[in-house]
Amino acid sequence: MTVEVRRATVDDGELVARLLRDFNAEFDTPAPPAAVLAARASARIVGGQVSVLLAGSDPDDADGFAMTVQRPSIWYSGPVVLLEELFVYPHLRSTGIGAALVQRVVADAGALGAGSIEINVDEGDDDALRFYLREGFTQTEPGDTERAFYLWRELESP
Repeated sequence: MTVEVRRATVDDGELVARLLRDFNAEFDTPAPPAAVLAARASARIVGGQVSVLLAGSDPDDADGFAMTVQRPSIWYSGPVVLLEELFVYPHLRSTGIGAALVQRVVADAGALGAGSIEINVDEGDDDALRFYLREGFTQTEPGDTERAFYLWRELESP
């Protein structure tokens, strides 16, 4: 199966918002209203703060998406890319869509000269963990055997 991946534009704000809300609904996670997410997505895409990749054969829709942000790092000459969100509709999983999105994220990060890509996975999400390990990611830093953990503290309500 050939998976088409394209970069979202400012005009895709509502589509990105729908995908984000569908993703959160799958896990019963609260999300801001669709209009708020659409406005934020469009503003951040046009401002270059986020990059969103959309996968699917319909140019007006998507079967999945990947959202990344970049940050500078002292440890690398280029940025660190954080894969903030990756979602494929459940009935389309294991069809290559997620792999195509991740491979494009890796290719785009390489083209940017990024030093690494970071992903956060919930502890109980064994399927996602297996998927990312299969795609070449690891839970340990090079030369180390201790697993890395992600900690966070919310400062603002969504």
